[in-house]
Amino acid sequence: MFGYRVPAPDEAMLISGGRRGLGGAPFRVVTGHGKFVLPVFRKTRFLTLSMCESEVTETCVTRQGISLHVRAVIAFKVGNDTESIINAGQRFLSDQDQMSILTGRIFAGHLRSIIGSMTVEEIVTERQKLAAEVLDTSKLEMAKIGLIVDSLQIQSIDDGDTGYIDAMSAPHKAAIQRQAQIAQAQATQASVEAQQVAARNQAEYARQTAIVQAEYSAEVDRAQAQAAQAGPLAQAHAQQEVLAAQTELAERAAQLRQQQLVAEIVRPAEAEAERIKVLAIADAERMKIQAEAAASHDRVALDRMLIDQLPLIVKEAAGGLAGANVNVLNGADGLGEIAAGLVAQGLTILDSVRQNLSGQNGQNGQGAEQPSGWLELPGFSRPEKEDGTEGGPSSAG
Repeated sequence: MFGYRVPAPDEAMLISGGRRGLGGAPFRVVTGHGKFVLPVFRKTRFLTLSMCESEVTETCVTRQGISLHVRAVIAFKVGNDTESIINAGQRFLSDQDQMSILTGRIFAGHLRSIIGSMTVEEIVTERQKLAAEVLDTSKLEMAKIGLIVDSLQIQSIDDGDTGYIDAMSAPHKAAIQRQAQIAQAQATQASVEAQQVAARNQAEYARQTAIVQAEYSAEVDRAQAQAAQAGPLAQAHAQQEVLAAQTELAERAAQLRQQQLVAEIVRPAEAEAERIKVLAIADAERMKIQAEAAASHDRVALDRMLIDQLPLIVKEAAGGLAGANVNVLNGADGLGEIAAGLVAQGLTILDSVRQNLSGQNGQNGQGAEQPSGWLELPGFSRPEKEDGTEGGPSSAG
């Protein structure tokens, strides 16, 4: 719109002409909004409120008399209040670049003054203190010209060729170098130890891997060996079972053969031995009887006499049956049976005679005297010899 002027956000609009500004200022200050300005009757100028920079490079002498080349950078601007804008506008509105030059000169003077009251060690080690003192001493002066300082940075301090700062830093450098060497040695030692630990771990892992591989290999070998032995073992077990069966069969055959040998050889041998034993006993008995007969000649004579008289005994017994009433039912067979009975009776009588004879011989052994070779039988008497003595048996009837 015609006659309406608006300042930028980092500018202050100064309107001169017409009525005077506030506080006796020759212009009105407008910031942050627009305003109608009558042409010809009013004049408008703009003052920057943005940040400005000033660099200071100054040779300063310390309290020890050592020259130092100091380089500093100041960041400043026009204050935002109306008073600061009026002060800065009255001084720098026509040539705003003069703000940096004037600020550098002001700070150079304060910097020389403050460094002159400090030692090199303080300046080097306490730069922040140096900057704070420079700001404090220049604050009031900067406010008079409408400027405020945002920051002051000491960028470099150099003693030139004197070597004072280098000499001052030598112990620290040596300590730092020593510490660096110690740190390097420790780092090297730690690296070597780490390498050794890694090598041991690798060796241990390799050993464990080798052990596991060996165990796996041994297990595989055992499995293969067992698999390879399975067939021969099965065959051996089968052969063992066959041998066991054959052995059992052979034992049974041997037992059967033993039984056969017992039946064929031992039993007949035992029977033969028993027969020989019986025969020997019988022969011994016979020999005994013969010995006894030989010892008793009368008894032998008596036995012969009895044998000789046996037909007569049978005859006498048959004679006794002559008057008996005997019925023969079966003819010739019946007669034969009767005759056989008579003979058997005669043999019985002969046995009785022998038994009596044995009893008499026993009594004779006790001292009784009997006639030798004769036995008194019922119905029989001793025959008389021609010389009047008794002879052989004769029938009483």
